[in-house]
Amino acid sequence: MIIYKKEDLLQLLSSIEDKSVIAISGFNNSTTPLYLIYSLWDAYKKYGHPKNLFIEMDAFPGVPGTGLDIIGKNIYENDDREFISGMLIPYLYRSEYLQKLTKMEYFETYSFSIGITTNLFREMAAGRPGLLSKIGLGTFHDPRLDDSAMNEKARNAKRCYAKIIDLEEPHLLYRAPKPKYSFIRATSSDPKGNLSVEHEGIYGTILPIAMSSKAQPDSGKVFAQVKYIVKENSRNPKNIHVPGPLVDYVIPSEEEFNIQGSTIKYDPAISGELIPNEIKISKLNEKLDDRMVIKRRLVLEIIKMLNSLKRPAIMNFGTGIPSESTSIIAEEGYSDSVYTTVESGPWGGIALSGNDFGLSYGPFAIIPQADQFYIYEGGIADAASLGFLQVDEYGNVNPSFIDNKLPGPGGFPDISNGVPRIFFAGGFTGGKRLIYVDNKKLKIEKDGNVIKFVKNVEKIFFSGSFAIKNKKEVVYITERAVFRLSEKGLILEEIAPGIDIDNDILEKMDFKPIINDLKIMDERIFMKNLMKL
Repeated sequence: MIIYKKEDLLQLLSSIEDKSVIAISGFNNSTTPLYLIYSLWDAYKKYGHPKNLFIEMDAFPGVPGTGLDIIGKNIYENDDREFISGMLIPYLYRSEYLQKLTKMEYFETYSFSIGITTNLFREMAAGRPGLLSKIGLGTFHDPRLDDSAMNEKARNAKRCYAKIIDLEEPHLLYRAPKPKYSFIRATSSDPKGNLSVEHEGIYGTILPIAMSSKAQPDSGKVFAQVKYIVKENSRNPKNIHVPGPLVDYVIPSEEEFNIQGSTIKYDPAISGELIPNEIKISKLNEKLDDRMVIKRRLVLEIIKMLNSLKRPAIMNFGTGIPSESTSIIAEEGYSDSVYTTVESGPWGGIALSGNDFGLSYGPFAIIPQADQFYIYEGGIADAASLGFLQVDEYGNVNPSFIDNKLPGPGGFPDISNGVPRIFFAGGFTGGKRLIYVDNKKLKIEKDGNVIKFVKNVEKIFFSGSFAIKNKKEVVYITERAVFRLSEKGLILEEIAPGIDIDNDILEKMDFKPIINDLKIMDERIFMKNLMKL
C-alpha cells in the first residue's frame, strides 16, 4: 500500500501497538528514513500512541540536528518518559540529547557494536537464538568484565545482553528482542513495493532489518520511505534490493528527507551511477601541523605493510585522521595498492569524513553493510586504522568513552578485534594544542592537558591481551611518538625530531613504556612537499 497523505500516515503509525519493538535503518543520514522517524513522533503527540517503544538500530539514524537526535531533543524538552522505553544503539555520539536522556535514566539504553547489531538482524531473520561471535571478548561487551548496558535501567532490565558460550574456545552470544516493525529507506518503489537503492550511497542494513520483522514468530510490518514511485517492471530485477512481498507500506517523501549524506543531497559519484575519470583530492595542508604529521606517519606504516605483503592490501579507515589519510595515499600514488573500505560498504574512492562519514566519492564497489563487517570480523581485510582516546600499558584501547560521555562502541570492536593488523592513529595528548613543524622539527607551542596514555583505560573496546594471543600486529601512531604492542607491553620505537623524550613524552604518560632501540621518525614526514614514496 502506498501512503501519500501525512494524515493517513499518522493514523497508520498510531495503530502500532504500544510496547512494540521497532528497528530503524540508517548510517548517519545514509538510508535513514527521516520522514518516518519524525512522523512517528508526530503520531504519538497527536494520538498518544504508539508509546513505550523499544528502538533498535544498525548504527545511528541521523546526525546532530537530524533523525533520532531530533527525537531525543523533543523528549528532553517535553520531559516525556512514555514515548521510548528503551534503545539498542551502537553509537550515541551523534546525539547529545540521547546521551543526556541515558544518563538521566529516561529509558533503558544498550550499546552493541555496529557489526554485531547489523548481523544480529540477519540472525533474527533466520529465527536463530542470537549472534555467536568472538568479537567483544575481553572488552566492554564481555560479561566477565563489563556489560553492554549504558545505564542502570538497562543493567536491571537486561533486555539486551551477551553471554559466554564455551565451544572449543569462548564465544559471546548476543541477544536482543526481535522487532515487530521496521522503518527503512530506499530510493524508489513500484506499486508492488519492490525497492531499489539507485541514489543511495550505501545499501546499509535495510534488507536484514526488513526480514527480521517479517520472521516468525509474530511476523510484523515493514514501512519503506522512498523518493520516487516508478512503473512496475521498469527496473532490472537484479537492482531490486528488497522484494515487494516483504514491504507492507511505501511512503513517498520530499527530497529533503532522502538526502545521500548530511551535506550531500545527491551526487551520482557517491552512489556509483557515475564513475569519475579523475578523483579530485585535497592538496597538502599549507600549514604542516600535527594532524598532517600523524597522517603521513600512518601512510609510511601502510607502505611498510605493502612491501611486506608484496601485493595490494584491503584496509578500513575510521573517521577523522585515519579516513583523511586516504587523500595522502592517493597523492603519493598508492591508490591502486590500497583498497580502502568503509564499514558501511563502499570500496575505493575517497572516504568522506565528519557527518558524511560512511560515504565515499568515486568508489569502485559498494556491498551490503552486513557483508562488509564479515570482511573485518573474519580477518579478510589486511589492516585497519582507527583513532583512540585512551591507551594503557597493556595495549588496551578506549576510543571515546570518558568523562561520563556515552558515545558507544560504533564499529570499533568489530574492526579492531577482527583484522590482523591495526594501526591506531591520533594525538599524543588531548585538549587544545598548538603543534606544528618548524625547520623540519616538531614544535610544541601549547600542549594538551589531557593524558591519553593512561595506567588503565576507562572502558576496554580493544583488548591488547587478545591481540597478543591472536598474534596481531598493533601500532600506535602519534605526532611525536610511535609505539608497538609486545607481550611485555608497549614499546616506544620512534620519536619526532625536536622532541624531548622526558618532557614531551614520558612525563605525559601514566606509565613507562619499554625503550630499546629508539629511532627518529622519517624526515620526509616533516617536509612541505610530497614524501615521494
